Amino acid sequence: MIRIENICKSFGEKQVLKNINMEIREGETLAIIGGSGSGKSTLLRLLIGLDRPTSGEIYIMGQAISHMQEAELDKLRMNMGMVFQYSALFDSMTVGENVAFGLRLKKLPEETIRPKVLEMLETVGLRGFERRSINQLSGGQQQRVAIARSLVNEPEILLLDEPLGALDLKLRKEMQLELKRLQREMNITFIYVTHDQEEALTLSDTIVVMNEGKIQQIGTPSDIYNEPVNAFV
Repeated sequence: MIRIENICKSFGEKQVLKNINMEIREGETLAIIGGSGSGKSTLLRLLIGLDRPTSGEIYIMGQAISHMQEAELDKLRMNMGMVFQYSALFDSMTVGENVAFGLRLKKLPEETIRPKVLEMLETVGLRGFERRSINQLSGGQQQRVAIARSLVNEPEILLLDEPLGALDLKLRKEMQLELKRLQREMNITFIYVTHDQEEALTLSDTIVVMNEGKIQQIGTPSDIYNEPVNAFV
């Protein structure tokens, strides 16, 4: 579904990504793990077209995106979603309005939007919350709304940038299981950035370990855990 070939990214004289190569299969959860400054979030921004690589190419569903025009990228993004560490919800909207936002941008009729929103809130365990203000929700509930807002558009690919990082330990554990369930039920390709080793081992089919802009190892959770290729991994 995604192929990354010889990707490098520099900001001024600082090289943030160094010759990145990987493939991501349809329907898998791939976790990208590494410390702060390892290039995880930069790679995610390149995948959704918020930044462009200095060199190399990214293919998404067979299309090369590195030099794609913005209008073409917008069409591609219709099949992609992104969830950030902080929920980035609209405080002025209700829960239901937040979830419906992307559907209204697509100009779908209201009779189509409402059942989709209710179904997605049911999926994330927030049925009955559609009229509530965002400020009335806990941190975990807000993050569920952010995930529902991304999933209601039925993306083929969902990018998650440390989406549980702002939650306390108990909520984080609950949401890990929730995300795994949703991914399996909806058969969405998840690309999951985290610095939490346990989270990567729990959620993913494949783990990419990064350090200082380079990939150290790619493998299954058991490969990474049992057969690390170097001392860093």
